[in-house]
Amino acid sequence: MLKQKLQTDQITALKSRDQIRLDTIRYIVSQIKNKEINTQKELTDEEVVSILQKIKKELHESIDSFTKGGRTDLVSEYQKQLDVLLAYLPPEMSDQDLELSVKELIEKNKELFATKPQALIGICVKELKAKADPARIMQMLKKVSPN
Repeated sequence: MLKQKLQTDQITALKSRDQIRLDTIRYIVSQIKNKEINTQKELTDEEVVSILQKIKKELHESIDSFTKGGRTDLVSEYQKQLDVLLAYLPPEMSDQDLELSVKELIEKNKELFATKPQALIGICVKELKAKADPARIMQMLKKVSPN
């Protein structure tokens, strides 16, 4: 499980004195534990991946802000944290695979799409969010939808 891998890697980073890796993994593990406390159950790998994606988004926003502010020291620090985090995220789908998956979901939900095209957004994001960024899913929906 992904959570156990993170905890194992946390111990490894502690022993090897890799401070950035250690701090990043500690933050990730603490976010997972907070979510488990709030939901009062152990998280599945899919739920852990959604937490990782949320942290990834936060790091991207921070990097953008620091870049605009001219804080190259913080940009490099947050980029290193992002690199550590990306090692735990599954690879995203290619554009071709994403397009096929979106077309499949449109085909499966033709009746719903005919009456409520907006409902398909929720279905696609729910089904594919672990495999692709929601922003990419939205772009692909706009590209392939017949409207």
